Amino acid sequence: MGICNGELISQISNPDSPLDIEEFRRQGHMIIDFLADYYQNIEKYPVRSQVDPGYLKSRLADSAPYHPESIETILNDVEKDILPGITHWQSPTHFALFPCSMSIPGFLGEVLSTGFGTVGFNWMSSPAATELENVVMDWFGKMLNLPSSFLFSGGGGGVLQGTTCEAMVATLTAARDQMLRKIGKANIGKLVVYASDQTHFSVQKAAQIAGINSNNFRVIQTTKSTNFGLSSDSLHSAINADIDAGLVPLFLCATVGTTVATAVDPLRSICGLAKQHEIWVHVDAAYAGSACICPEFQHFLDGIDGANSFSLNAHKWFFTTLDCCCLWVQDPNALIKALSTKPDYLKNQATDSNRVVDYKDWQIALSRRFRALKLWLVLRSYGIVNLQKFIRNHVKMAKHFEGLIAKNNNFEVVIPRNFSVVCFRLSPFALTGNQKIMSSEEDLNEINRKLLESINSSGRVYMTHGMIGGVYTIRFAVGASLTDYRHVELAWKAIQEHADTLLNDLCV
Repeated sequence: MGICNGELISQISNPDSPLDIEEFRRQGHMIIDFLADYYQNIEKYPVRSQVDPGYLKSRLADSAPYHPESIETILNDVEKDILPGITHWQSPTHFALFPCSMSIPGFLGEVLSTGFGTVGFNWMSSPAATELENVVMDWFGKMLNLPSSFLFSGGGGGVLQGTTCEAMVATLTAARDQMLRKIGKANIGKLVVYASDQTHFSVQKAAQIAGINSNNFRVIQTTKSTNFGLSSDSLHSAINADIDAGLVPLFLCATVGTTVATAVDPLRSICGLAKQHEIWVHVDAAYAGSACICPEFQHFLDGIDGANSFSLNAHKWFFTTLDCCCLWVQDPNALIKALSTKPDYLKNQATDSNRVVDYKDWQIALSRRFRALKLWLVLRSYGIVNLQKFIRNHVKMAKHFEGLIAKNNNFEVVIPRNFSVVCFRLSPFALTGNQKIMSSEEDLNEINRKLLESINSSGRVYMTHGMIGGVYTIRFAVGASLTDYRHVELAWKAIQEHADTLLNDLCV
């Protein structure tokens, strides 16, 4: 990638300073140039790393260097030793999991945040960090057309967490303490958490961290008849059974855009049911929530006014770089009562005035980064109109890929597409008429597993899978910032070629 000769020695003007300004300027330019070259050449790398476990230990020294090494030497080693072990999430043929999208303002906002070195745990520690976060969370909430009760301007509020997992732990802890204040701490063993079989596993981890009895975690089965969304009838039955058993329903995680199928739970009906039993509803829209800045997708949030909290990951499909999870709550005091601590050395007039937000009381950790800067840069640099355009373009590319699948008898779309993820597989039709190929569901699942591994091993395209309704499903997730129609066509060509080879081998 045009890295400087590794034998060059950095001329550090002040070797006693860890932040020499001129050296910072010189090396900073080198890093930017390195990354620019990386993005320019990213399609040359295999999308999924092809290394074996333990590859790096044999390449690196046994111990840290005693004497300093130049940035030129280090960057050469990054290219030689680190890049082979990178799975290139920003590659335009990365269609795996969900996107972790990049952008120039997102990247530069991260640089600014890191450069300032702010630790914004309370207002006093850096007023701009807190107040900018207040502003951008209300901006974003208005873009999503959230009820005013989720905004600071309407008595609620938003906070930037690191990930959805953190948002779930925070809200579940708030729900737990709120309920225990009513029924007594001794009854924590009676609390029940609900999720569907399509809900992200992080809610189960959050329940474990919050001290919920593992026997009281309910996984409610979904079916194809509801497109794998949570049935309010099934939820109702589970709640009634727990109440009859003397247990206390506590927390429901609903989802807009589930991990495998991007299914959407019916928020209005399940939130209405939960409200009858004082159940805290958290809506996880980690991936799909970003699409709801487009009016045509906002119907998926119908009923959100009945939820207690709502989160999405701006680092997934909102071009803001990891990590940036946006969490809104209708009752900030529920978070604050559960998560706040007030040591004497953090007391100050601003906090005592009750006129400021101390974000340390809205999250698990004390320390926090100035995440609002990068979200602010993204919102201002692109504007709503261009952010909508980016998302719509990804959806159009997914729709195009879905159309290619539909025209080929060897493949089938497994479930309807909601956003920019297409779930498909090699179809039973491709196997009929050949006595050498078994066509049971188990056999078909295994053939599709082999097909996916063959494609991913080629390095040309990277996709992931999921099991839904007993069907092994290949997921094609469009959302990388550099992806265009050419890359969708390239992926489709690779899929067909590997499928043809696999089917021919099975017939031999």
